[in-house]
Amino acid sequence: MTVCAGAAYAQDVGARDAAPLVNKGDNAWMLISSALVLMMSIPGLALFYGGLVRAKNMLSVLTQVLTIVALVGVTWTLFGYSLAFSDGGAMTAFVGGFSKAFLSIAPEGKTIADATVPTFSNGVVIPELTYFVFQMTFAMITPALIVGAFAERIKFSAMLLFMFLWSTLIYLPVAHWVWYAAAPDDVASAARALAAASGGAAKAAAQAKFDAVTHSVGWIGGGLAPWMKGVGALDFAGGTVVHINAGIAGLVGALVIGKRIGYGREALPPHSLTMSMIGASLLWVGWFGFNAGSALEASATASLAFVNTMIATAAAALSWLFSEWTLKGKPSLLGLISGAVAGLVAVTPASGFAGPMGSLILGLIVSPICLFFVSTVKNRFGYDDALDVFGVHCVGGITGALLTGVLVSPAFGGVGITDYANVAGNNIGTYDMARQMIAQATAVLATLIWSGLGSAVLYKIVDLVIGLRPTRDEEREGLDIAEHGEQAYNY
Repeated sequence: MTVCAGAAYAQDVGARDAAPLVNKGDNAWMLISSALVLMMSIPGLALFYGGLVRAKNMLSVLTQVLTIVALVGVTWTLFGYSLAFSDGGAMTAFVGGFSKAFLSIAPEGKTIADATVPTFSNGVVIPELTYFVFQMTFAMITPALIVGAFAERIKFSAMLLFMFLWSTLIYLPVAHWVWYAAAPDDVASAARALAAASGGAAKAAAQAKFDAVTHSVGWIGGGLAPWMKGVGALDFAGGTVVHINAGIAGLVGALVIGKRIGYGREALPPHSLTMSMIGASLLWVGWFGFNAGSALEASATASLAFVNTMIATAAAALSWLFSEWTLKGKPSLLGLISGAVAGLVAVTPASGFAGPMGSLILGLIVSPICLFFVSTVKNRFGYDDALDVFGVHCVGGITGALLTGVLVSPAFGGVGITDYANVAGNNIGTYDMARQMIAQATAVLATLIWSGLGSAVLYKIVDLVIGLRPTRDEEREGLDIAEHGEQAYNY
């Protein structure tokens, strides 16, 4: 079985022969990474989005992002972590269970601080509390990304209800599909036992054990084995789980909620590109926790993801700048920061798999594609994706997810495929571009369909229950005053 090196393993290690000790350096890096990812949401994303709306809606955007962070922090603790990263029994391919609900992770006879989870190296673990909070920050920022698509025109109560439903019913299953898999040591041990077994009964027992381990996987991730063992899609840090997932939900929201009053007839410029520049810069810095932290260790893979993130983002920022300069005659700050975010999005699934030159090419490619969608495609179809969540996050995420299947190839400087069932002990798997691209496309399509259709249903439910939009008078007044009774600026 080929195990996805970008999957996030959450199996208990109690079944192992000997539980390894936590490396303090790995744990320190992962705690820092968790704080960096939190910084991406607050204040990074909040300021980035807040600066792009009109002044009368600045505070509403800040409030929405911070509220989502707090909401998901609670739901992730109560049941979210368990549904995303525990065994779901007969439904393990699709969703986890409730064995870790209320953060019930303490090993028998020990405290919660003693619980550990494996990383991507054989014999290496980190505290499960560290992994829990790291993944919490991913769950926090993903729904917060969506609000940019329908900014300036949704009731706060409707936003809150939708985000509760979406983060539970859409995000958690997708995270499980892509990132839940058996521990590397468990796969390696089962593979060695199967190879060493002699005699019919022994081989049958070893095969049953191997099948049980390799079937403990979300259906999108895992290996390139039969479907229930995972289609083998690679997503190091969230191209599908975060960006495509949130991006398509944003587009559906923009369509269901409708356009802002005056869209296409009145100028609706950003009120503070200064704020957006600060927010984009915080996103770039925080993204190192997002991508390099997804190595789960202070390892060479973390260094690779760190470097790839730096290079792809720089290339994408310049690519957008020069593309826009060529098309419109002037280089803009808005284009520069949009390109940086597009590069960050695109390199996310590839960050631990591609080589530096592959990441450079990825950054150069993604910006013209996203620019085409946020300008030509959006204008052609007339949808009001206020802050280009679909055009940057979904389109950028799709670009990165598909090209990950190419850039992982050692022929293009990538790291190749990891196979923990390789009994030779070198964990080297076989790379097949056609097979890998099918796996990547399957992950993209599955996420688009699940999140797109599921979000449409949830928007309609919320609209029927409490209504999605404020009144026209409230929207014209601005959501700061209408929804919150306060404003971002008092002159």
